[in-house]
Amino acid sequence: MRPLHELGAVEAAQAIAAGRITSEALVRACLERIAEREPSVQAWAALDHDVALAAARARDRASPSGPLHGVPIAAKDIMDTAALPTAYGSPIYAGHRPVRDAACLALAQSAGAVLLGKTVTTEFATVFPGATRHPLDPARTAGGSSSGSAAAVADGMVPLATGTQTAGSGIRPAAYCGIVGYKPTFGFIPRAGTWM
Repeated sequence: MRPLHELGAVEAAQAIAAGRITSEALVRACLERIAEREPSVQAWAALDHDVALAAARARDRASPSGPLHGVPIAAKDIMDTAALPTAYGSPIYAGHRPVRDAACLALAQSAGAVLLGKTVTTEFATVFPGATRHPLDPARTAGGSSSGSAAAVADGMVPLATGTQTAGSGIRPAAYCGIVGYKPTFGFIPRAGTWM
């Protein structure tokens, strides 16, 4: 088997379900990759290793809870999270702690996902870019407002990440970084707790 941080979301979910790997081992591999590559890519707005590892261990002890059971995910920093700060990419919200998770993240976690951390976004998902660089060439941009999510997935830091399509800001960074970006039908996924 190749390095755990290189597994895609489906492969990771299947390996966890089959007992070939644990969620904790996968989360640790992702955190090690982040530690190695974050100084160059700058994809992350907030990480808490202890929270992520505790959630992974809880998934390993529990019965499977859905198709994402034990799979680490990243959340774009315009999505509210109770366990991590949500700054919406803006210094005026630095340290802001919402009381609950955005609906889309609550759904992902009810499907078994482990929230690894928050990814960089443009300020309020609009025009002022974050620090994220392209994982293959730090002199280039990773795209629009979901740049942190796209770069984190493309660089093998996490197998799955959320983004938003404010103005091409989900599919553009995915295309720039060479990964799949999926834009569901408007209204299909609840937006409560997401800055838009």
